[in-house]
Amino acid sequence: MIGRRKFITMLGGASAWPLAARAQERVRRIGIVTSVLETDADAQSRYAALRQALQQLSWTEGRNIQFDYRFGSAGDGDVVRRHAQELVALAPDLVVASGSQNVAALQQVSRTVPIVFLGIVDPVGAGFVASLARPGGNTTGLTPFEYGMGVKWLELLKQIAPGMTQAAVLRDPSITAGVGQFAAIQSVAPLLGVELRPVDVRDAGEIERAVAEFALRSHGGLIVTLTGLTIRHRDLISTLAARHRLPAVYSYRYFVTSGGLISYGPNPIEEYRQAAIYVDRILKGEKPADLPVQAPTKYETVINLKTAKALGIEVPTSILLRADEVIE
Repeated sequence: MIGRRKFITMLGGASAWPLAARAQERVRRIGIVTSVLETDADAQSRYAALRQALQQLSWTEGRNIQFDYRFGSAGDGDVVRRHAQELVALAPDLVVASGSQNVAALQQVSRTVPIVFLGIVDPVGAGFVASLARPGGNTTGLTPFEYGMGVKWLELLKQIAPGMTQAAVLRDPSITAGVGQFAAIQSVAPLLGVELRPVDVRDAGEIERAVAEFALRSHGGLIVTLTGLTIRHRDLISTLAARHRLPAVYSYRYFVTSGGLISYGPNPIEEYRQAAIYVDRILKGEKPADLPVQAPTKYETVINLKTAKALGIEVPTSILLRADEVIE
């Protein structure tokens, strides 16, 4: 029979076990690198969604996980390379990377640190993975859409601005997706009676000059493809579109909340929640090589009616009815 004092001693020791276990739990290190600025509120919302989803999977910041962030690398090759080198030097368990330049730089620095990417339109063409089903190597992640999405953008822009006969396509020519997205749009442009003009974007000044020059033409519109630069400069692009009275279509809702006219693409918050699942699986021992690249199962249409009114555009009822979100 156990005495009262001994029983109390044993009970006290048992209550301390969970605390001891937590104290001994290894903290896993996650690097995060992105092209946008740290002050970008939409980006912070996406990373908050990632952290929240990880917490639901039992990864709590300050207890068993910590994050190392690198922001604002868009368009600056030296900064991109430095961020990749700094993160790999920290010996992370995994890096979450958005944008082709960041993923390419990380792979150049390390072929062993696991990478989960977001926002890569053609990871196979870019050489990041061997195939979507079997990535191989140290990299996997989420792709937002295929090149065919560019066709949807042009069709949507033509529906909302049927008088448009010319469209400038803002793209990053230094990445595979910049060329591929333009080619997909070009394949259907003649059928819709639209002449395309590629506009290469490398910095804010070039964007401003190119849009102003294009705006001298009549019956024009803008197609803003997905690149780190267009995301970072979305406020500037929407301002230029309004100033020159150009209807524009975008890939994500945060372009429209920044003043853009209309977007069609995946839900960015949901993408980061899905990325958390891959982070969890890799931290628990699975290999990026065996985790297929994921694509969204749903796309959303977002319209800014205030912008439409300022442009003198009456949005067709057919588009309003299928819109997932209308900003007034």
